[in-house]
Amino acid sequence: MYQYDDFDDTFVRERVEIFRSQVARRLDGSLTEDEFKPLRLQNGLYLQLHAYMLRVAIPYGTLSSRQMRQLAMIAERWDKGYGHFTTRQNIQFNWPKLRDVPDILGALADVGMHAIQTSGNCVRNVTADHFAGAAADEIEDPRPTAELVRQWSTDHPEFAFLPRKFKIAVSGSPNDRAVTKSHDIGLRMVLNDAGEPGYEVSVGGGLGRTPILAQVIRRFLPKADLLPYLEAILQVYNLRGRRDNKHKARLKIVLHEHGLEQVRLWVEEAFQAQRTLFTPPDDLIRKIAASFTEPQWKDAPVPPVLSPGVAQFLRTNVARHKRLDHAIVTVSLKARGETPGDATAEQMRVLANLAERYSHDELRISHEQNVILPHVHRADLAAVHAALERVGLATPNAGLISDIISCPGMDYCALATARSIPVAKGIAEAFADMARQRDIGGLKIKISGCINACGHHHVGHIGILGLEKAGVESYQVTLGGDGTETAAIGERAGPGFSADEIVPAVERLVEAYLALRASRDETFIRTYRRLGAQPFKDALYPEVKSDAA
Repeated sequence: MYQYDDFDDTFVRERVEIFRSQVARRLDGSLTEDEFKPLRLQNGLYLQLHAYMLRVAIPYGTLSSRQMRQLAMIAERWDKGYGHFTTRQNIQFNWPKLRDVPDILGALADVGMHAIQTSGNCVRNVTADHFAGAAADEIEDPRPTAELVRQWSTDHPEFAFLPRKFKIAVSGSPNDRAVTKSHDIGLRMVLNDAGEPGYEVSVGGGLGRTPILAQVIRRFLPKADLLPYLEAILQVYNLRGRRDNKHKARLKIVLHEHGLEQVRLWVEEAFQAQRTLFTPPDDLIRKIAASFTEPQWKDAPVPPVLSPGVAQFLRTNVARHKRLDHAIVTVSLKARGETPGDATAEQMRVLANLAERYSHDELRISHEQNVILPHVHRADLAAVHAALERVGLATPNAGLISDIISCPGMDYCALATARSIPVAKGIAEAFADMARQRDIGGLKIKISGCINACGHHHVGHIGILGLEKAGVESYQVTLGGDGTETAAIGERAGPGFSADEIVPAVERLVEAYLALRASRDETFIRTYRRLGAQPFKDALYPEVKSDAA
């Protein structure tokens, strides 16, 4: 993985000291909160319902064991003993004291981490496929691309004050595990007719109050042209993006108002100018690529028999590795009764130890709020499972109905209009029986506590959006969303449900699916696409069906 050099270290530490002086002026009253706000946002610090929240960048979701241990230390020393992993592959600390934040940032700098550009109207943390560098279906590891984009975009003077936040995702596989179509720019590694790797470039995706899937602006972009092309897209957006209304300030609105063909013409014109002026040096490309070489693979026999518990864990939480004798292990942060995405300091340390011992010192954070051990030899799976089981991290539910994505909702977030966490816990409790979960099969439920859609509800097979109506929480249901290479925005099913009604409504949906599926192999999303929305709406609103009859 990429290691900070002297330039990186100096840059981050200078930022920490600048912010330390800004915090001191806020604490002594020299700065008002309004004056302090743009300064703290440049350093990932939000003011939430009950306290400040610090959002720490985990670029393209990659961590070392040393970094994970440092996050555990920060959680214990300056927070309440846990951290929350997010759908942007970041980690959030929900309870830091303002006076301690510069020291936290200093501790992050000690292990090559920071909170720069995790907020504000800039290019946010670049995300990538959480199986990067390990997946059997991978054309090319997307992390060198993501690191190049991170270096190019960090503190970019032209793009520090964009009309709105800007998000980029990179996938190296035909199977899109990075939800690229929901991003302002989505990069998918593809091969041209000559077998050369390049990028399919999509633009204008985004969720929130106006959910739109990104459109392909370039079917094939040579790798050497990547940064000039990204520069061109950002220039067009910076000039054409609306600044009169923050709800219409995203790139997707530029495409909606002007059309893809016009935007393509603007981008190509800017690209031709940039191409002659701006090309990343070859030595930088080589340096980044050298940071992502393959580890020294373990060579050992694979045990033929595993215990039933380990075997079940393998069926749900283990994916194919590019090496047949290795495996990709998904560690679910969705144990029964727990908040999705939360990990205690103890759990973080166990994960760090496992990565160091069994996964070549690498961990990944997924946009699905889980942790990945990307390179585990199959001979070590039983030992990994046993260690996870001791700290409540061996739940065999990856990709199943209780593996729920959820934003923090109104328990923490100042923007939220409803609670998300209790709904996620209620659904997980209703489907606690693992045999039932396995019978239901792959089903992605995503929950957001407001229209900003941080829980990605628009691309959930079942999406849930919490809203406030006349002082009461109301939950809308969307159906048929998909965040993969067959991306789709879910369709709103109908009127919302109260907090007491939403879990039974999900149960009715699932029971309808089980009755409607053509076979046990037909997943919820396939059944929905085969039959359409109406049978599921009938299950959600049985009283409407009864009245019609």
